[in-house]
Amino acid sequence: MGRVDPIPDEPAAIADLGGERALVIADYHAGIEQALRYENGVEIASQAERRREHVHRLLDLAEADRLVVLGDFMHSIGGPGGAERGEIEVLLESLSLPVTIVKGNHDGGIESIVDDARSPRTPGSIPEVTVTGGGGCRLGDVGFVHGHGWPDHEALGARVLCMGHEHPCVRLTDEVGGSRVERAWLRGRLVREAFEGRTGVAWNDPELVVFPAFNDLVGGTWINADRDFLCPFLPAGLAGGEAYLLDGTRLGPYDDI
Repeated sequence: MGRVDPIPDEPAAIADLGGERALVIADYHAGIEQALRYENGVEIASQAERRREHVHRLLDLAEADRLVVLGDFMHSIGGPGGAERGEIEVLLESLSLPVTIVKGNHDGGIESIVDDARSPRTPGSIPEVTVTGGGGCRLGDVGFVHGHGWPDHEALGARVLCMGHEHPCVRLTDEVGGSRVERAWLRGRLVREAFEGRTGVAWNDPELVVFPAFNDLVGGTWINADRDFLCPFLPAGLAGGEAYLLDGTRLGPYDDI
């Protein structure tokens, strides 16, 4: 119970929820191309169809009973724009299994998208969709949180806590000075002292799994450079964490890379 296994070469994992298998992804950032165009002047064709097909391939590979999105399903912070609203509605309508959306800091209007997708005016139908609060939720022995705030007591009491938000990545340099940036996983035991004052938590010595961003167009936290974490309990809450590349390569303690 409470097992979370990354899928090799993919920014996704399979979670054993005790009776259910969930495909877990983080930071989908639907509609990001529109934001890049208006905010940065970068013209990128919509990759909504590619992202949707990627999710379906992973659901089939995982033989999943549920999809869990660890926040930032949307990209724009101020409210859902037309591109991301359409992308999310089409994705939800294409699914036939329950979906749990953990609300992230970019998901201010996500409930309205789900409600519109349920509307009888919309062609097709959507599966059961649950939107949690920012403190996350717990399914079986696995907790789920976005990471922009503190996990609620239920999520923090799980055996494993899955988190997004950070978009962890590493900058790798070769012997001739060339460099590349790759997405990465962070894993390790949570440090209880980082949660002092969070009363009422049934502490189970949980493992923290920080997910890479599903969307490869977003930036991230360079865990072997600036380490300017966004989460309120990092880095203090993961003093002994290790980093892994998407292909499973173990890089060792992230603060020694």
